[in-house]
Amino acid sequence: MTITPTVVVANPKPGSRTRQVAESIAAALLPAGSTEPMVIDLADHAGDLLRWPSDATDALVERITGSDLVVLATPTYKSTFTGLLKALLDRVPALGLAGVTVVPVMSGGDRMHAMAPNQTLVPILLELGAMVPGRGHFIVIGDATDLDAVAAGIAAEVAAALGRLERVAIGLRSPDR
Repeated sequence: MTITPTVVVANPKPGSRTRQVAESIAAALLPAGSTEPMVIDLADHAGDLLRWPSDATDALVERITGSDLVVLATPTYKSTFTGLLKALLDRVPALGLAGVTVVPVMSGGDRMHAMAPNQTLVPILLELGAMVPGRGHFIVIGDATDLDAVAAGIAAEVAAALGRLERVAIGLRSPDR
C-alpha cells in the first residue's frame, strides 16, 4: 500500500533547523522504498497565505488534506505555534484533516515550552479532524545534535501508538464480537 506523505514546516526562516527535524522524522517514519514526502516550507509561501483567494494556498491545503501522513513542524513562538501555521490552518475546512495522520512537532530553545505541542497545536489538529497518534512532540533544538536518534525515538513512539490503534480497529471489526 502506498501512502502519501507530506512535511509541513512553519518556520518563517526558509531551510531552518525545524525543517531538518521534520524531514528526519518523516524519513524515520517511512519504510524504505516509500514515496518521498512533499516538503511544504511555509516561509516560501508567506505572501500567499494571507491572500484571499489564493490558488497557490488552496493547492497546499488540498495536498495536506489529501495526505495520509503529515509531519507538521513549527518553532515555538510566544508559547505557541507560528502565525504562518495559524494562517494555513485557518484555510483548512472544518474536519478537513479527517483521515489524515498528523505528527505534530514543535521546536524551541529550552524545555520551558515542552507542553506547548499538547496545549496549543494538538487541540486545533483534533478540531480539524486529524488523527494524532500519541502526543505532540517537543524538541530542544540545541540538544538535538543527533537528529537521526531523535527522529528514530519519535518514529518508534508514533509506530507503537498506531500499532495499538490497529489492534483495537481489528478487534472492533472482528466477526466474533
